[in-house]
Amino acid sequence: MNRESQHKNKKQKTNNTNTMPPNLQSNDPYLILGCPTNADDATLKKAYRKLAVKWHPDKHPDNNEEATKNFQKVSEAYATLSDPKKRQMYDQYGEEGVRAADAGADMPGGGGMPGFGGFGGGGPGGAHHMSQEEANAFFAQAFGDSDPFGGLFGGMGGGGGGPGIRFSSSHGGMGGGGGDPFASFLGQAMGGSMRGMGMNDMRAGMGRTQSMHQSSPAKKEYNVIPRGTIVSLKDLVSKAIYNGDRGVIKQYIPSSQRYVVELEDSGEEPLSVKPENLLQHVHVTIHDIQSQQELNGKTGTIITWCPKKGRYNIYVASLKRVVSLKPGNVVLETGTVARLNGLTSKPELNGKWGTIKDHVKDTNKYDVQLSANQIIRVKADNMIL
Repeated sequence: MNRESQHKNKKQKTNNTNTMPPNLQSNDPYLILGCPTNADDATLKKAYRKLAVKWHPDKHPDNNEEATKNFQKVSEAYATLSDPKKRQMYDQYGEEGVRAADAGADMPGGGGMPGFGGFGGGGPGGAHHMSQEEANAFFAQAFGDSDPFGGLFGGMGGGGGGPGIRFSSSHGGMGGGGGDPFASFLGQAMGGSMRGMGMNDMRAGMGRTQSMHQSSPAKKEYNVIPRGTIVSLKDLVSKAIYNGDRGVIKQYIPSSQRYVVELEDSGEEPLSVKPENLLQHVHVTIHDIQSQQELNGKTGTIITWCPKKGRYNIYVASLKRVVSLKPGNVVLETGTVARLNGLTSKPELNGKWGTIKDHVKDTNKYDVQLSANQIIRVKADNMIL
């Protein structure tokens, strides 16, 4: 069987399914992105953006080597399939076709594709390997001026929303402007029902919530992360495959003290997750930086927490860069639910969650509401997500 026939057989195998999990062990760009070979441009773009955000090296300070490798591989795959000429060459001739396209060859009029042996390559689809700098530049181009880590989710199927979250139905484009790259990610998944979660505590919790909604307004819970908050999953053991995936909080179940999280555009059943396995992607304002005062007043999105350093990695969209800052140098938005940590005067409060009601700039302290009758004032350093 010749090389062209082998590739066509491979293509037919991946052309029979609409969705598939991404396979970062493969060298096939379609399999890497988890897309069938008949996927349209929008589907490929969505897959790339989701995987690029998941594996961005700045989200994985403790696993940077693997994250960098996967981030570059995803970028290489999408660089091949987003280029019409390279995609056509790959579809027809496989990896050698992409190497030819990289070398400037044009599509032949017919017959085989001779003479590819001399072209360099080695990345997915036969393209050259991207450096980290090239992958970062490709990422910045793909998202334009929008914030890839704190995107505006559309089609959520209802109200709610955590701090800094604005629901929008606009669909941002590939290089341009302030359009949101994730606006379409949750359209179907978030607008539908919970699709039979199969967990008794979820059904019970939802039933209680519905009953309360019909009879009287729900009681305000100051220690519960708001419905609609964008989160990433972390430190899962039994379902480690979901670590790094993004989603939105749909429900809090008091009986199990877990959150129901619906993952972005996954088609999977919602997950029941402990608070310690969630990272909120909330917006912050940079505050009181002495060494780089030009950063003060800039807004950004928290993309990860680095426990070894005691710092957040924060993406500043206006600068298109990530900065690493201590909790005392960021101001969490009013309404954010965060956890008390490191209190010495009242150690019994450490580990409790509360809602930030106000930030006192002069003293860099928060007023934090723990219950309907209790508000305390603590240093910014003592509130972490």
